[in-house]
Amino acid sequence: MSTISQLLKPHIMDLGGFKARRSLPHEHRQMVGPFIFFDHLGPAIFPPGKGVDVRPHPHINLATVTYLFEGVLLHRDSLGSVQEILPGAVNWMTAGRGIVHSERSPSDRDREATLHAIQIWVVLPQEHEETEPWFRHYPAEDLPVWSENGVTITLIAGQACDRSSPVETFSPMFYLDVLLQPETRFVLPDNYSERAVYSVTEGLSINGEPLEQHRLAVLESGGSIEIASSTQARCIVIGGESVGKRYKWWNFVSSSPERIEQAKRDWQEGLFGKVPDETEFIPLPGEILEPGKVQSDEVQPLS
Repeated sequence: MSTISQLLKPHIMDLGGFKARRSLPHEHRQMVGPFIFFDHLGPAIFPPGKGVDVRPHPHINLATVTYLFEGVLLHRDSLGSVQEILPGAVNWMTAGRGIVHSERSPSDRDREATLHAIQIWVVLPQEHEETEPWFRHYPAEDLPVWSENGVTITLIAGQACDRSSPVETFSPMFYLDVLLQPETRFVLPDNYSERAVYSVTEGLSINGEPLEQHRLAVLESGGSIEIASSTQARCIVIGGESVGKRYKWWNFVSSSPERIEQAKRDWQEGLFGKVPDETEFIPLPGEILEPGKVQSDEVQPLS
């Protein structure tokens, strides 16, 4: 009997100069534990003079988490945070009641550059949705990293394998970066009710079932899972406990559709904070709705 309940093929998005593979939300699965958004960025190679330029944009009621395999990104936000992130480090930004941020390649672009990263959104429990926004950076050397039988594991966030990450979280979850040497295996315990494995590379299998590259395998609940490799391979493993139904529109996620409508109006009317020293921004897509009105084809329930 298969231990994979769903096998999700990502939607490929062109972000202007590089591609993102978006596995969550998916038409067949919206969330895994508290994870509501999962993007695999790149790998992309930028010629001299080019790079990433994600203009300032808003978020509410969620946390964004950036983790790099290769490259450099510069984070700026409306709290005044300015932080360069390098491979193996974590940028965690809690939007709470509202935050604005930009992400760009460093200004020194006189050489060829590479970007390869995972970006996720984590839903905040309802009692924390309107918390004060905050940003924290965790250097690579602060994260738990260990090796066992030819497998190197980094605990990016949460708790797993009798270890805890220093990254502050709001609900039961885990987020692992797993590097496997050829013909090695890693056993994932069943501490959480919802779990998924994303194949960054080829050469992986789950309990003997081959896992095609760039697929998110949502696992059945209960029981240990063996992740094995036939070649040098890499995967991201996520999971946790459900935080309940959510609504999503553009960059906004909330347990309340009315709260999303308010965020739309606030962004259109310039009521969010500003990123210092940046004048560009991403405009609100489409037309604003009348106060109190929610269109089901725009604000999507996620569960």
